Amino acid sequence: MTALLHASGLCLAYGLRPLLDEVDFSLESGERVCLVGRNGEGKTSLMKILAGLASPDSGSVHLGPHARVAYLEQEVPRGAPGSVMDVVLAGSEGSAALLHDFERLTASLGESPTEEQLARLAELQEELERRDGWGIREATRAGIERIGLDPDSLFDDLSGGRKRQCLLLQATLSRPAVLLLDEPTNHLDVSAIEWLEGLVRSFPGAVLFVTHDRAFLRSVSTRIVDLDRGQITSWPGDYDLYRQRKAAALEAEAKAWSEFDKRLAQEEVWIRQGIKARRTRNEGRVRALKKLREERKARRERVGSARMTLQESDRSGKRVFEAEDLSFSWPDQSIVEGFNLEVQRGDRLGIIGPNGCGKTTLLRLLLGEIQPQAGRVTVGTKLEPLYFDQLRGKLDPSRTVQENVTDRGDTVLVRGKPRHVIGYLGDFLFSPERARSPVGILSGGERNRLLLAKLFTREANLLILDEPTNDLDTDTLELLEETLLGYQGTLILVSHDREFLNNVVTSCIAFDADGVVRHYAGGYDDWLQQRPPLLDSAAEPARAGQREVPSDTKQLASGERPAKAKRKLSYKQERELEALPQKIEELEQEQAQLNSRLEDPAFFSGPHEEISAVTARIGNIEEEILDLMGRWEELEALREELGRS
Repeated sequence: MTALLHASGLCLAYGLRPLLDEVDFSLESGERVCLVGRNGEGKTSLMKILAGLASPDSGSVHLGPHARVAYLEQEVPRGAPGSVMDVVLAGSEGSAALLHDFERLTASLGESPTEEQLARLAELQEELERRDGWGIREATRAGIERIGLDPDSLFDDLSGGRKRQCLLLQATLSRPAVLLLDEPTNHLDVSAIEWLEGLVRSFPGAVLFVTHDRAFLRSVSTRIVDLDRGQITSWPGDYDLYRQRKAAALEAEAKAWSEFDKRLAQEEVWIRQGIKARRTRNEGRVRALKKLREERKARRERVGSARMTLQESDRSGKRVFEAEDLSFSWPDQSIVEGFNLEVQRGDRLGIIGPNGCGKTTLLRLLLGEIQPQAGRVTVGTKLEPLYFDQLRGKLDPSRTVQENVTDRGDTVLVRGKPRHVIGYLGDFLFSPERARSPVGILSGGERNRLLLAKLFTREANLLILDEPTNDLDTDTLELLEETLLGYQGTLILVSHDREFLNNVVTSCIAFDADGVVRHYAGGYDDWLQQRPPLLDSAAEPARAGQREVPSDTKQLASGERPAKAKRKLSYKQERELEALPQKIEELEQEQAQLNSRLEDPAFFSGPHEEISAVTARIGNIEEEILDLMGRWEELEALREELGRS
């Protein structure tokens, strides 16, 4: 099969050690390849070279005939002007400008347009028809509306996750043969990640992506490519098989190096004993020793594993906090209503919900930072909380890594003992040179590791982590899991990383689709099994591995014009329709009970107020039943009508 993209002999170096060392790589149609490697190994640099946005020191990149590459970078661009529609259409390779010119010219035409204006209008219309510009515009609008956005809203007003979804649509609009995605799940909530899984699985060309989300990786990848010390190796199969084979390869490498080092040590002992005679065989042995020394010098050691230690303060009280009938809402959004929760010392609590649902507000309510409008929160004693998200804005890009950790001096306190900051940062995979570098040059993953290093210099018995996994490589991510599992304090974790939640938390608070906040035992998968059946069936298509990408999103990815979407009742109307039979049955039962009381002659010898109340209620019930029956017929008729349209 002919490769859509082929790179040969790529070399790139920013320091003494090359990031890319004679790298060969190819992508074929239908492949979904995950590029893995530790932070700082050069994954983003390789992606930019493949996208044509950066040049290697040597080597070349070749694309197949008529093949295009689209690239989604790791950081969301700031200050993009225009509406959501404008930004997404920017990926249409010229159609956006033609549409803009056509609309502007049409609006400027007077009652007597000039021949020049009409000729230009005809020219624009002909070019738009040749490019299928009208179809692209409708497909774009359908795709934007499918993810729940207004095409005319301002792009700059969107959240980071929403912006990434728009940029993903933009990337697929030009019908690229190769799609390059650098950490595409960053800032996305779970439903958006599952939408992305469907988009990637349905993409007709080849996809190369970098991700820290192991559930996403397992769901979509067909091959894994590992970038390690400047070299690329390909590992067909799934992620778990890659991990096993990679561990075996590193073990074999360590064994071979150990035997090499033993041989080198023996030769070094021999040379120091002196050469007894200038025989040819001894001169050859000296030359062989020099070669061994050169090989050892050229060896690139794998950076050691990170080591993390959480510092725990004195134990808190047994009860961390308790919420009773908690209710709170903003003017335009209800957060919780009648919510009850008790968190005890040592609990590990996950919080699940879409972006903007109120997870941070709920945290502030539980911690006593804002007061509920109803109910109460009782905060436990001896709490020393530490909030990960509070440190994000406290990294000074102009100062060095070590200065950001220590503020002053060159030591940090770890478990009450002073430790040199360079050695401490080495536990988080920062070399001495990197520790003295300014924060501004760090990659996203290195910044997150630095935040963890800064966080873990402090003592706490209540640890609150808000999206700690973004940009971390899988090795560091798995070590963070192990560290948190060994933490004896109380943990509250806000995350969209499904596997991380499954591995770390023991219970979850979920902002369910019906607007109710519920507490569940277990992790993310346990929530999927326990949530109400109505929510489960409504969200079933969004489960990983089973989700079908919406047809209009598929057509947007391929540039086709979408078919008219089939209309149906809204979610609220469906729920109302399902509840009506039960309500009517309950009213009829009440009506029968009241009628049986009227049939008893002794009833009318009772208090006059009771007789009046019962007879009035019977009349009201009849009206309520008629109203509900009418509403039932109305919704059924509407469902039938929408089904035909």
